[in-house]
Amino acid sequence: MFEVRDVGLADQGRLQIEWAESRMPVLMMLRRRFSEEKPLKGVVVGACLHVTKETAVLVRTLKIGGAEVALCSSNPLSCQDDVAAALALDGIHVYAWRGQSVDEYYRSIENVLNHSPNILLDDGADLIVTLHRRYSKLIDACMGGNEETTTGVYRLKSMERKGELKIPIIAVNNAETKWDFDNVYGTGQSTLDGILRATNILLAGKNVVVAGYGHCGRGIAWRARGMGAHVIVTEVDPIKALKAVMDGFRVMPMIEAARIGDIFITATGNRDVVRAEHIDVMRDGAILCNAGHFDVEVSVRDLEIMSISKRRVRPYVDEYRLRDGRRIYLLAEGRLVNLVAAEGHPSEVMDMSFSNQALCVEYLIENRGKLKPGVYDVPIEIDRTVASLKLETLGVRIDRLTEEQIEYLSSFEYGT
Repeated sequence: MFEVRDVGLADQGRLQIEWAESRMPVLMMLRRRFSEEKPLKGVVVGACLHVTKETAVLVRTLKIGGAEVALCSSNPLSCQDDVAAALALDGIHVYAWRGQSVDEYYRSIENVLNHSPNILLDDGADLIVTLHRRYSKLIDACMGGNEETTTGVYRLKSMERKGELKIPIIAVNNAETKWDFDNVYGTGQSTLDGILRATNILLAGKNVVVAGYGHCGRGIAWRARGMGAHVIVTEVDPIKALKAVMDGFRVMPMIEAARIGDIFITATGNRDVVRAEHIDVMRDGAILCNAGHFDVEVSVRDLEIMSISKRRVRPYVDEYRLRDGRRIYLLAEGRLVNLVAAEGHPSEVMDMSFSNQALCVEYLIENRGKLKPGVYDVPIEIDRTVASLKLETLGVRIDRLTEEQIEYLSSFEYGT
């Protein structure tokens, strides 16, 4: 069963998936093992992920490992229709197409849950939240799940604190081989890729305002500076703000940055980061976009109220004309600019993130019934395995501790 835009796009989708497979060697190594051992045999995996060529490599790997897989998109505009078509004809239950309405988006989530999955893979926690709210009868048969992104981990930890989380969840986002690479290098590169594809502007010499200096914001700020932009960081966390200062960026409140910024990129996971009071003082021609998971960081509501007209001037570029004649440009409707206006993270970095996903699915199966409901970090053994395999595929060798060094590190007797 599947619901996609056009199965006629499958041939092009297969080419895209092959391209990703050639650049995801760690996941392909795991696929070869999964093919022989079938560790996922008899398991139904329900996934709510961005339907990209990289995601296709992951779900194909799970299927080859013995799982039945049902997949929907974790954002109404992040599905690559040719990839969805290829997966549908490859035996994956896909319910995804680009440009879904909110109702269609949640209907697709429900379609995935109607397959009674034993393990959930989520990106943003909508699948897991829907399970608890509307499909609680499936909870007893659910071994647990994985969460891919920062926003989803925040939501699930909130459920845990309130006693509402009924299954174990592995925070794949928090693996060092995920957030130190996917979040930093992947988000940094793909966000600027989305901005440039949408606008074709020159970044050199522009004032780029990055809201949030977590892993994602840091990657964006570094990449923007590397292309010649003057980068300003806004923050609410004093430690992160101090990091930005020490990394050489200007740090100031958004209301001050709003007066001088040319491009505004939000990466906070919070709502109304750019709102009416900021838009009110922006320059004519300011560009707003979002790299956070949900479309709440730039207040589109405020922009609509303040404007007298709106028109689409380029694909994924909407021009809002304010009452005083100023023009403000919103990219990708305020949704994830890297996945709406571009293709998301490069395959090479998703190789590590999705290898963590595959190994954590196997871990949940091996530990069925042993984990209490709650949010867990990725086991360090899995994290280190992914790093070691990635180094191996890159042809990089590292040192090993000697017996004497191991003894030294585990002792307290040696002093000055």
